[in-house]
Amino acid sequence: MDLNLLLGYLGVGLMLALAGIGSCYGTTIAGNAAEGALKKDPSKSAGYMILSAMPASQGLYGFVAFMTFGGDVTAENALLKFAMGISVGLVLLLSAVRQGQLCANGIAGMAQGHDVQTNTMIYAALPEFYAILALVATFLV
Repeated sequence: MDLNLLLGYLGVGLMLALAGIGSCYGTTIAGNAAEGALKKDPSKSAGYMILSAMPASQGLYGFVAFMTFGGDVTAENALLKFAMGISVGLVLLLSAVRQGQLCANGIAGMAQGHDVQTNTMIYAALPEFYAILALVATFLV
């Protein structure tokens, strides 16, 4: 197999894998905070669950990018697929992890009695925006 084709398929695979890994990490970061918060104030479990689920969207973006951009790797576009796959995958990975950390802080604040769920969701939309931009970039290429 040609090295360029191998790199192209590797990039496409990493786009999906890095997005999924980021979502796994992000949701468990927020989920761990939610577990601790449940011990302090179980009445807000729905809010904890909403914030814990937010980083999962980056995995979905990675899947959509994989389905739309991943097919038809040729020798001519293999390096482009590799570069875009790595770029999009890293953006989705880091966005999900940082969003999970942000949501974990919001969950801790809610457990302490502060009304921060709405503000946390607004703040969490900022790293989400960059994940969406990375997804849109795959449509533009």
